[in-house]
Amino acid sequence: MKTIAIARIVAATDFSAAAERAVRRGALIAKQLGAEFHLLHVVHPLDLYPGLMLAFDSRKSELERLRQETGKTRVDTMADALQQEYGIRIKTATRIGRAHTQIAEYAAAHAAGLLVVGARGENNMLDLLLGSTASRLLRVATCPVLIVRNAEATSYRQAIAAVDFPEGSAAVPTFARTIAPDARIEVLHIFDLVQEARMREIGLDDARLQKYRDDALAQTQTQLDEMLAVLEDERMTRQALTGYPPEEICARAVTLGADLIVLGRQGKSDLQEFLLGTVSKDVASAADCDVLLTT
Repeated sequence: MKTIAIARIVAATDFSAAAERAVRRGALIAKQLGAEFHLLHVVHPLDLYPGLMLAFDSRKSELERLRQETGKTRVDTMADALQQEYGIRIKTATRIGRAHTQIAEYAAAHAAGLLVVGARGENNMLDLLLGSTASRLLRVATCPVLIVRNAEATSYRQAIAAVDFPEGSAAVPTFARTIAPDARIEVLHIFDLVQEARMREIGLDDARLQKYRDDALAQTQTQLDEMLAVLEDERMTRQALTGYPPEEICARAVTLGADLIVLGRQGKSDLQEFLLGTVSKDVASAADCDVLLTT
């Protein structure tokens, strides 16, 4: 099966426990793919946030003082440890600004093929008030984003590649295989019951609704079979289910004991996203395992 070439991976750290998990996952993937690894630390302009008034110049001076006293920043020290453990090429960088904006701009400037971030940062209260860096990053990043929740950075063993039709394609399972080379992968489609609910509202009886559901699932299974035939990966299986997609994807992950969910980012207007969310955003928020959102 074909995989996707990823030459450069960027992992962001704020030195929290969540970020450490993300950094280690990014380093492992870089080792598996032979990719160049960039370790990025973004210093917040803390005076932008209520109650945190450390001046921008003071924070910048603190960074310079640390570099002069030790010869290295904290991110450099982390990179040295990772390089020794994983044997990978690492470049470090520090930026000052809003984390999601700086991370996205850095990744774009360095043509990153993958961004790796923790699910939560070091300040959970700010996350609750303003949205986590990971969730805001999904709005602006131009490359795939891996949101890390798994406690251990070990090779993925069971992945779900959630696809949609007609927009879905082999890109999602191909990306799943790229970063989970040793995993079993289930290609999953959830038939959304919203249309069925609308049909019930206009008076269709249960027999017709059941036939509609059966026909839709049969068509989906055919599409999945055709996709798997093209992918030619004997470790991939397929599954078609009905229900509310975010809920069913997360439930299926629990059933399989999946440690990775891969799905595409879906586009809606800003108003629709604010009111309803998207499947990808909802899964990224609710899943108990790592979630990779492709472009």
